[in-house]
Amino acid sequence: MSERTPESETTLARWFEREFPYRPPVDLFPAIVARLRGAPARLEELCAPLTKAQLVKPDGSDWSVQEHVGHLGDLEPLWAGRFDDFANAAAVLRPADLTNAATHEAAHNDASIADLLSRFRRMREDFVARADAMTNDAAARTSRHPRLDQPMRLIDHCFFVAEHDDHHLAIMNRLADRGSS
Repeated sequence: MSERTPESETTLARWFEREFPYRPPVDLFPAIVARLRGAPARLEELCAPLTKAQLVKPDGSDWSVQEHVGHLGDLEPLWAGRFDDFANAAAVLRPADLTNAATHEAAHNDASIADLLSRFRRMREDFVARADAMTNDAAARTSRHPRLDQPMRLIDHCFFVAEHDDHHLAIMNRLADRGSS
């Protein structure tokens, strides 16, 4: 295996710089829900071999692996609330706290990783159960995303959440790789 250098490492777009022009066909809704269903297992698999020191070691000014896990759990109420917004035909989805205050104030590094993973799994299972109960017509309901300022269907929201999971999983994988070398 070749050694990584800063010049050879691929970059990952910052979350708030991402745009979401892709609009998946509604008949892909079950596949997107499957991605959401799999996130807790992928997190558990990533964290299982890591020591407490590797889990809580921050990378410069960024969050540690454990803080990223906590952050994903911190956002589950927002995702579920936006689900409610779609169900209630809200014109605009509820906004996110773009400062991530809940994560910054939570002291996730002081928590048990098992508790953080269990919390995320429990909340995600609730979200997925609601998504599983949706029809294609419900998945096509539209509201405006407040930060992106664009129409978003429920299926787009689920895709957005899955992309957010994968964004943080990619960062955590890099942190785990660096922590093991």
